[in-house]
Amino acid sequence: MKNHREAEFLGGKRSRFKEFRSLLSIVFEFVHGFRKLHFVNPCITVFGSARFGEDNLYYQQAREFARLMAKKGFTIITGGGSGIMEAANRGAKDVAGKSIGCNIELPKEQEPNPFLDFNITLNHFYVRKVLLLKYSYAFAVFPGGFGTMDELFETLTLLQTDKIADFPVVLFGKDYWSNLLKQINKMQKLETISEKDVQLFLVTDSVAEGVNYIYKELEFKYGAPIKIKTSKNRWWLGEKA
Repeated sequence: MKNHREAEFLGGKRSRFKEFRSLLSIVFEFVHGFRKLHFVNPCITVFGSARFGEDNLYYQQAREFARLMAKKGFTIITGGGSGIMEAANRGAKDVAGKSIGCNIELPKEQEPNPFLDFNITLNHFYVRKVLLLKYSYAFAVFPGGFGTMDELFETLTLLQTDKIADFPVVLFGKDYWSNLLKQINKMQKLETISEKDVQLFLVTDSVAEGVNYIYKELEFKYGAPIKIKTSKNRWWLGEKA
């Protein structure tokens, strides 16, 4: 197993030089990600398990969801790996849409899937999550494991605290999320979250319903048809047209 820089960084206090070197590495990853994603069309982020094969229902739904959103002109962005991530990137490419991955270096290597226009490889999970959130106008969450739960609740927390505003979140798979919804309702009854917080997302089994919900929410926010400014290349910043 190769040395994992993030594990070393989070392993406690180190020398000032090592901490400064890690800081520069983190800043470089942010700058690299910002530069790569600055000119892409508005993104839809898809979260979900890396462990589903193409015969899985959720894989098929993620592919169809991404296909429909890409047809509407959105860029599909994922963690860049296999499973649901591959399905979403694949769906975008089915209709010649833009498909991007933000892959993560792991002790057991996670390979980028083959359906990406370009991939950003990152060492730090928190840099990856910022990039997946910063450039997205909606979030689709399919069944997954610890990582998916982390991404879901990070997104909901940012919405709850107005760090990001009015971006639609759709959870696909009513049966999969049923026990979590019971826990969320219990949290609301105990007033650890508000009644308003429970309305931050839609749960559905229908790809069409999820797509329509996202599009209507974005039309309400940006107007119909959706109008979103794009950035121009600046030659003096070394940006290619």
